[in-house]
Amino acid sequence: MNTVKIIAVGTAVPPFALTQDEIRRFAAGLFRSNYDHIDRLLPVFDNGCIETRHLSQPLDWYAQARTFAEANEVYQAVALDLAEQASRQAIEHAGIQPGEIGAIVFVSSTGIATPTLDARLIQRLGLSLHAARVPVWGLGCAGGVSGLARAAELTRSRPGKATLMVAVELCSLTFQRNDYSKSNIVGASIFADGAAAVLLAAQGEGPEVCGSASALFADTEDIMGWDLVETGLKVRFSRDIPSIVNDYLPGLMAGACEAWGIQPNQVKHYVVHPGGAKVLAAYAESLHLPEGALAGAYHVLKHNGNMSSASVLFVLGQFLKHQPPTDDYGLMLALGPGFSAEQVLFRW
Repeated sequence: MNTVKIIAVGTAVPPFALTQDEIRRFAAGLFRSNYDHIDRLLPVFDNGCIETRHLSQPLDWYAQARTFAEANEVYQAVALDLAEQASRQAIEHAGIQPGEIGAIVFVSSTGIATPTLDARLIQRLGLSLHAARVPVWGLGCAGGVSGLARAAELTRSRPGKATLMVAVELCSLTFQRNDYSKSNIVGASIFADGAAAVLLAAQGEGPEVCGSASALFADTEDIMGWDLVETGLKVRFSRDIPSIVNDYLPGLMAGACEAWGIQPNQVKHYVVHPGGAKVLAAYAESLHLPEGALAGAYHVLKHNGNMSSASVLFVLGQFLKHQPPTDDYGLMLALGPGFSAEQVLFRW
């Protein structure tokens, strides 16, 4: 089997940086007149381990109800710009030419475009017009890990060519001004915007992608996802997500490790999606992780919030920045709509 390595990671965030306290006060002001018990829910802003987030628009923009068309127009413009910034950063770090990229995997679940934004991104970056295109929509938070797995497969199938994998999410644009559900408030307390790009190639320095695993939980569509309403994408959350992690993650990881021919205790590095403080705690508890094993995920959650599929790639960037190679196995992990789990085994 051909070797595939992660040779560069690039990230980008929009310019509107806000503290969690600023967003908390804003949400309280919006919801107080229509929500009798808003003060009971506001602690969700305080308990999420988040200090700052980046949004696609100034805070006042979210005070007005927006149509799906309005929000999606912003998505198309901002998402493309962020995807280009992250991609250029990754290409520069890798030290390769755009013509060396033979395929692009484009992951997003917070807006729509046809043709998909990768068609315009290819032209902005000067990639070959014959590059293979694989747009991926609807995997939500799991999309970053799944997209990386698909990008590795594409790289193996196209010798001599690198693959660019991009995840861009503008979660803030899914905020529903007139939705007074708990899910919308929880989403407002954690969601943020950002883009990440990863370059994979057979040659270069970086972690080797060794395998991947996917798992779909039957009859769990109501756990997480979007409901399409007249004003756009309305978030669907279940409070059961941390308990699902505790109940099923050890078995999922054990099964994946068996398929990969390794023991779970051989995994020394963990690059996980920071879906929230409770989810990260469930990861650590269920897998009996040592203190500090999820430091990169907590760092991204603290400074960036939950950027859906892009978040785990921000964590990957933090990992590569601080972790020298030790020739140990590592696991990338994310959960998403389906309900589903995506895992990638790497060695670094």
